Amino acid sequence: MSEQENISSSFVFGITINGDGSGSEFTDPYAVPLEENYWLHGDFQGEDCIPWLKSLSVPETIIETMVRPESRPRVITNQFGTLLLIRAINLNPGESPEDMVSLRLWIQPNRVISIRHRLVYSVQDIRKHLNNGDGPSSIQELLTSILEKVADRVSDYVETLEELLDGYEASIDQLNPSETRSRIANLRHQIVTVKRYLAPQREALDNFYRQSHHLLDDVHQYQLHDQTDRIIRYVEDLDLAKEQSQLLLEELANRVAQEQNARMYVLSIIAAIFLPISFITGLFGMNVGGLPGLDSPGGFLAVCGLMALIGGGIISYFRYKRWL
Repeated sequence: MSEQENISSSFVFGITINGDGSGSEFTDPYAVPLEENYWLHGDFQGEDCIPWLKSLSVPETIIETMVRPESRPRVITNQFGTLLLIRAINLNPGESPEDMVSLRLWIQPNRVISIRHRLVYSVQDIRKHLNNGDGPSSIQELLTSILEKVADRVSDYVETLEELLDGYEASIDQLNPSETRSRIANLRHQIVTVKRYLAPQREALDNFYRQSHHLLDDVHQYQLHDQTDRIIRYVEDLDLAKEQSQLLLEELANRVAQEQNARMYVLSIIAAIFLPISFITGLFGMNVGGLPGLDSPGGFLAVCGLMALIGGGIISYFRYKRWL
């Protein structure tokens, strides 16, 4: 049973954690195995989401936060459990990866209730591992596995951005400045958008680590801390990528300016050479009487020689001044 088949319902899937890396799926969202460790996954925009969560004894204040259309990464802890809101890279077909998917996790010692609206591939990966018998063996391991898979997708995305920027930097001399500037500006927009969610997610995971002593043992707390460090590192990598994209944009702008300056320089040299020549041709082109050499057979050659002499003198002066 795939997640796509249940996309119109609040309940997507339920799995009992068997303790040996395997999971047993159940299809009734209201008949959960209370005596077992289990994982429920749903869609917070389903019509029956709120009644379903109430039937699972989720506190109303937590439900209100879980089903909000918009959310930012954070953690809320009370006497009943812990609510963790995170974001995952959006890998859904036809959508932008930087438009990160919201995943809301209600965590208690014997269960995890996760809800989202758009497909989260990290969740699907863990579901497949459980069905194949090589998934998490406890609620604690399930939680750290979800965070690890989310971090893995973030890692792949950040590495892809870095590789694209490195490629642009290595071949900047051969690239079309106008087209490349547009591509780099788009990458910069993606970096800023992803960082917008990852920065608070770093803080949320750090707060969750500090508040997770009643949920996680030392081993899984260490794993949680490791995933928090990974997110911190990816935020730093995004900062570097943002700076690199800005430097590339500035370098492309400088190259365009240099090319324009070079063209303007050539035009200025040409104008400086032909300005006095144009003055002479304009002067001798006046249709008035008294022009010198008007009746002389060698008048034209004399004027041409004068213009060549002036042009050569200007060029020699520019060379002397090292302007040419």
